[in-house]
Amino acid sequence: MGNVVLIGYRGSGKTTVGRLLAKHWGHAFVDTDVLVTERAGKTIAEIFADDGEDAFRNLEADVIAEVSPRSPIVLSAGGGAILREDNVRRLRECGTVFWLAADAETLWSWIQEDAASAVNRPALTDRGGLDEVRQVLSDREPRYAKCAHHRIDVAHRTFDQVADAIENLLDRAR
Repeated sequence: MGNVVLIGYRGSGKTTVGRLLAKHWGHAFVDTDVLVTERAGKTIAEIFADDGEDAFRNLEADVIAEVSPRSPIVLSAGGGAILREDNVRRLRECGTVFWLAADAETLWSWIQEDAASAVNRPALTDRGGLDEVRQVLSDREPRYAKCAHHRIDVAHRTFDQVADAIENLLDRAR
């Protein structure tokens, strides 16, 4: 089983699905957001507030450049990793990229269920809430599509079902 890269909007289940796959295959699991926050010694929201989005994106790009050559891994990339072409290239070179996709309403409901999200994640627009998810998702969807080898609709699936769908696609590709 080669490397697997998970992309998608925050709240789409990348971390949970990534951990399931890594455990099942015995691969290392790497979450770029976790590595960025460990290196900065701050939450993502604090990095955005103190240093700005560009500083966060630079740290994220450094982490992706460092971890993408590793193997075997399951890599969960931050929701905005696809905003930089170098990241997209590295993620696609790293392994098979799966976009965990859902509609804005589903993502917003999942984000609201995650108590840590509000504390650790910055606002991405001045709109906030569901309007922000709709706007940012609309802007990013073409980039997710360009980066991904496969799109997985996660809106009406459990994490286990998403992991099974990824495994089935990989099995068919062999």
